[in-house]
Amino acid sequence: MNKMKSAKFDEEFIKNLIKQKEGEKLDFKLKITSKEKIAKTLSALSNSQGGFIVVGMSDQKKIIGIDPEEERYMIEASNEEYCIPSASLIIDEIKVFHEKFPSTELESETSMLIVEVKKSPSTVIFCKNKIGEMKAYKRINDRTVAMSI
Repeated sequence: MNKMKSAKFDEEFIKNLIKQKEGEKLDFKLKITSKEKIAKTLSALSNSQGGFIVVGMSDQKKIIGIDPEEERYMIEASNEEYCIPSASLIIDEIKVFHEKFPSTELESETSMLIVEVKKSPSTVIFCKNKIGEMKAYKRINDRTVAMSI
């Protein structure tokens, strides 16, 4: 991996972020498969200290790449449909360039999303499930757990 570009996050920030372990302020996702599940993570990060979701990376720190438009849609739709009120997010696509392949001049480029979830200043962010029940979540270490309110 030789360079990453982003309007909002610089290369050093991203390198440091992906070196960290999952924890209270960081979650890695291969891709978004369920709006309801990602909404729980949005709620949990908002109700804790805020933090980041890196989409397109495995828990083992392998960058797999994603369709950034599809993943952005899933996150935004999940926030609008399931989070009450919506969490405050900054979503940024990061292009990752791998070294040139020895047999060609081509560089391999993949995309990841970095989702910054802002800490909710005063309001608890609830997440509704498919049957309309409202629950709030928080982060404990690298887990999303229901809050008792």
